[in-house]
Amino acid sequence: MNRRGLFATMGISAIAAPFVLRGTAFAQATQPQTSMEVDHVMPPETNRFKLGKFEVLVVKDGARPSGKPGETFGTNQSAETVGELLDKNFLPKDQFVNSFAPALINTGSDLVLFDTGFGEAGRKDGNGRLIEGLAAAGYKPEDVTVVVLTHLHGDHIGGLMEKGAPAFPKARYVIGQAEYDFWTDAKRVGTPAENGQKGVLASVKPLAEKATFIGDGATVVPGITSATAFGHSPGHMIFRVESEGKQLVLTADTANHYVLSLQRPEWEVRFDMDKAAAAASRKKVFDMIATDRLPFLGYHMPFPSVGYVEKQDAGYRYVPKSYQFDI
Repeated sequence: MNRRGLFATMGISAIAAPFVLRGTAFAQATQPQTSMEVDHVMPPETNRFKLGKFEVLVVKDGARPSGKPGETFGTNQSAETVGELLDKNFLPKDQFVNSFAPALINTGSDLVLFDTGFGEAGRKDGNGRLIEGLAAAGYKPEDVTVVVLTHLHGDHIGGLMEKGAPAFPKARYVIGQAEYDFWTDAKRVGTPAENGQKGVLASVKPLAEKATFIGDGATVVPGITSATAFGHSPGHMIFRVESEGKQLVLTADTANHYVLSLQRPEWEVRFDMDKAAAAASRKKVFDMIATDRLPFLGYHMPFPSVGYVEKQDAGYRYVPKSYQFDI
């Protein structure tokens, strides 16, 4: 399936999630680093590049180390099998590091922010550095005109509010209808999704009057189009960005580890709420990206979170970007 077929045919009906994580859900991925110490004297890492007439800024909101990769990725595999794949890819068997990468796209007419990181709640752990990163790149929160939420997990919506007020006071919001309906439904009360719902009710629902609720194939602004990629969450969205014939796909949390989720897309991930649907979305989205040789930006890919994939065995090999956008 080519990219236009994907964006034209992925439906907007919600996939029922048979399993929802207890507490606020956070997607996981890996980010190799030499040190996990956060230097608050220095601004957070950022990466800026051109896409046609658009400019893309990726900000590292933070990173988080975790142990026992097999308890998050490949949960339907043995720990030994997961460890063997990590070792084959020069990664430790017993640890991984998860990073978080919101992105700001300057179209010339709009400043469109995709996801907001952890915000205030994450700062005690060295996360929540999006606003710092924007400032380092010369942007103020009030410069942002559109905030797009790929889905409503805590590491994507935590930065919506700052000291009880909207962090991006002049922005309008774009949210998937299926995602919003799921998390605001009173049926979540008393279920394992209740804590995640509390975060949505506190940070997202107060902004609903300034929000546009979308499904598949919606235009956010000229050059940015939505597609549904359900499974990681009930209304998870991806976005195609196009300017002057150059394209980039924002895959959000479709794949959450550049080895374990891409080389083995069928492996189950603890944080995918509908595991079968998430695996199907991974294969559909990354088959398209590999076939059309498109760059993609994955929220949890190794910073600066942009790369390519090529088909390899039953999955895909990740190729990080280099100087492709600089010449």
